[in-house]
Amino acid sequence: MEVLRILIEDMIYSAGASDTMAQMVTLAIMALLASLLAFLADWLCIHVVVPIVMRITKRTDTRWDDVIFSKQVLHSACHIVPAIVVWWLLPLVFAEYPIGKEAMSRITAIYITIMGLRTLQTMIAAVGQMDTDRRSSSQQYFHTFCGVLRIVSVFIAAIVVIAIVLGRNPLNIIAGLGATSAVLMLVFKDTIEGLVAGIRLTSNEMMHIGDWITVPESGADGTVIGMSLTTVKVKNFDNTIVTVSPKTLVDRSFRNWKGMQQSEGRRVARRVLFDLHSFAEVSAETAKHLVEKGYFTAEDLATPQVNMALYRRYMEQFIAARPEVNDEMLLMVRQIEPTPYGIPVEFYFFLHEKEWCNYEHQMAEIMEWAIVIAADFGLKVYEVAAADGARQH
Repeated sequence: MEVLRILIEDMIYSAGASDTMAQMVTLAIMALLASLLAFLADWLCIHVVVPIVMRITKRTDTRWDDVIFSKQVLHSACHIVPAIVVWWLLPLVFAEYPIGKEAMSRITAIYITIMGLRTLQTMIAAVGQMDTDRRSSSQQYFHTFCGVLRIVSVFIAAIVVIAIVLGRNPLNIIAGLGATSAVLMLVFKDTIEGLVAGIRLTSNEMMHIGDWITVPESGADGTVIGMSLTTVKVKNFDNTIVTVSPKTLVDRSFRNWKGMQQSEGRRVARRVLFDLHSFAEVSAETAKHLVEKGYFTAEDLATPQVNMALYRRYMEQFIAARPEVNDEMLLMVRQIEPTPYGIPVEFYFFLHEKEWCNYEHQMAEIMEWAIVIAADFGLKVYEVAAADGARQH
């Protein structure tokens, strides 16, 4: 290129041009040649290099190379090549104009820095989308790390650009930022706290994308659809989206239903209040009625029995026999400490069904039978009416 520049100058001088005119014409021609070479380099990268690289990556069995060398990343990287060509040709183009060379060098360096940042951001975004359907802690660590890396890359690129404009070493500027660390900590306070909280959430297996969580303070009751440095997105069952800070989840309590979803059953723990005065020894008439209903045999009722004890025993058998109940998990009908409104009896068991709608219907059907069957044992369910005081049924 130096020989070409000298040849062009000689041709212009031989045409009778003055020194100033020759330098200007030479500058214009060299600038045109540099532009053409930069355009040619960009065209070759996009239309030749990119297809070759993509064919190579498609033939491999690994997925990471398809992501890192994706079309978007390669096209973004191709736009850096023309700037590198221009940078290489600047000493020849501005051989007679040192000030212009210095200005164009800084502009080209800024362009390379910005395009390099853009390529890195595109690559990080592509890598961050790998296996987004996975719920492993390592994947969420990686996603969080990608977010931090994007922020750090922007920060470093900004320092490099400032250093280029000022004509200083970027390391000297970074060293001088120690005095402004307090300001930076204040600016990135939420990001730093969110990063620490996110690491605590994932490292302790407290939450993953796809989990059903309940956060009463924030009105969140649904599925986690996104986790970032500063927010956790929860899609409620009414299709509203609530954003919760990771720091809030760490500092306060929240309920994660993943254990229930992964278990063999979903718990039912319902209480029914019974009138204390309906507790009695089973009479001969009641015993005959229970035998006719098939609840017990005559031999079972040969000895004196209390109706509530028989009811609890029968309901445990009744619930265990239901096909929707997991009888291999804890199942009991127990009496709880009496209250002014009656004696509570708790029905504690687990259903195979965990989907909300079906779960509620199956639970309601069992509890409705529990209330209806109680009348056969002479038991009365206690109800408190708001209008006319206490009322027994």
